[in-house]
Amino acid sequence: MSFTAGGLFLRESVEIAELFLTQGDWKAVRYMALNQNLIQSRTASSSKRVCREICLRLEKLHEAELNVLIEGSLQEQQQILWVGICRRHRFIYEFASEIIREKYLQINLDLRPEDYDAFFNAKAEWHDELEQLTESTRNKLRQVVFRMLREADILTKANSINPVILSAQVARAVASHSPDDLKIFPLSDRDIRELLQ
Repeated sequence: MSFTAGGLFLRESVEIAELFLTQGDWKAVRYMALNQNLIQSRTASSSKRVCREICLRLEKLHEAELNVLIEGSLQEQQQILWVGICRRHRFIYEFASEIIREKYLQINLDLRPEDYDAFFNAKAEWHDELEQLTESTRNKLRQVVFRMLREADILTKANSINPVILSAQVARAVASHSPDDLKIFPLSDRDIRELLQ
């Protein structure tokens, strides 16, 4: 649940991914990103926290996915970053596949805060650490998840689920690691099969 650092961080993620492909070492990348002030946060501690979070997300991506992130369209970049976020945070992965995708498949495109809260409460029954979170932290986490969904263009400003159109390049890159990861997008099984043909 360490995703309170913020949103998608598209610009910063692309720059850090480029650094990694030239350096090949995440420790060196973190050092260089902080020294070059790539994050441009107001405080050093904030820059450090955001840089760490971005690197941990990007570490979950494979080379083909990082290449799409660097060279792809804005939409492809958003989608690849969403993959990194979901792989990094199992809670978000499960929310995307169990709630957002299921609502999409049922043609119920309104994602309400109550949907998130019900999901959170169901998970809290199995994970004591979630029960320990304060109400303000829970609200902040919900706010951040919805923000990331909007920045990834999976959710509209009015909290409606956007049908996602994945390019063949994104689908192949993600599926080469794990075809199941395509279920973090609002896509039907048929859509996924067609993408992978």
